[in-house]
Amino acid sequence: MVQVGIIGAGRIGRVHVESICTQVPEAQVKLLADPFMTEETAQWAKNMGVKAVTKDYKEILADPEIDAVLICSSTDTHSQISVEAIEAGKHVFCEKPIDHDIDKIKNVMDALEKHPVKYQVGFNRRFDHNFEAVQAAVASGKIGDPHVIKITSRDPEPPCAEYVKVSGGMFLDMTIHDFDMVRFLAGCNAEEVYVEAGVLVDPAIGEAGDVDTAVITLKMENGSIAVIDNSRKAVYGYDQRAEVFGSEGMAATGNDTASAAVISNAQGITGEKPLHFFLERYMGAYVKEMKCFIDAIVNDTETPLGVMDGLEPVRMGLAAKKSLEEHRPVKISEITV
Repeated sequence: MVQVGIIGAGRIGRVHVESICTQVPEAQVKLLADPFMTEETAQWAKNMGVKAVTKDYKEILADPEIDAVLICSSTDTHSQISVEAIEAGKHVFCEKPIDHDIDKIKNVMDALEKHPVKYQVGFNRRFDHNFEAVQAAVASGKIGDPHVIKITSRDPEPPCAEYVKVSGGMFLDMTIHDFDMVRFLAGCNAEEVYVEAGVLVDPAIGEAGDVDTAVITLKMENGSIAVIDNSRKAVYGYDQRAEVFGSEGMAATGNDTASAAVISNAQGITGEKPLHFFLERYMGAYVKEMKCFIDAIVNDTETPLGVMDGLEPVRMGLAAKKSLEEHRPVKISEITV
């Protein structure tokens, strides 16, 4: 039984508590930490099966019975807590991104060199059944050599301007998932990125210094060309699609819906809208990524996404920001490590 400590009892921390307590029998949440722990959250955790709660995450790091730490706190704490947990000899699952600062990610890499514990980054979409099927088709050669990769990722509603100011911007907050997905589907890293973007959804996002609509073109190391289109607001729901076109065919996936029913009558032909947001769409993926992390600990195998998988999407995000600011294609190699 892997004993787990979870740092952060917000939305994503609760997702992982629920996943482990209900669907990962090889693990147990011993301690849940959050500086803003309330009686309500503490009672919820107890009802889920969490052994204890605390306001001080360092209690998790100091507990010799805890094998693994899940870092679900605010983004600006991820790298520092990662280093502390690694140095404490804990296996680490860190929600994306590790950090927005390359030097701070390097600190995590250096810590792992000295303390070779398991480290997994939380890019949950790789574990979605739809994207897994497309990647498997590409990797097995069913569509030949990949030529064009298209990813559509649109949120159902924009974040508030206050969140935008601390998020790192759309490329490091939202598109970072799509940068990881491009690498996953292409089977290689990106070489160059070019961005066209604007503020078409909410002027407050622009006033906060960000964009809310973008088309991003990437050149990949294997020669394929990738296109990502993002919007902070799709009125019909959470729009998550991908397509890989290759020399011998194409693999594509659409949105998950509440049902596959299609109604045809005199008024027209209608179907369900996409599931509303990421919790509905990706709950199965969150469970699977956690099972993979625990399996890596139990069986002493590599995690499916290591620290380098956390680094590359951040480099891509920083290159995208630079492209937008300087109105030019940017080589990923310009974002030095």
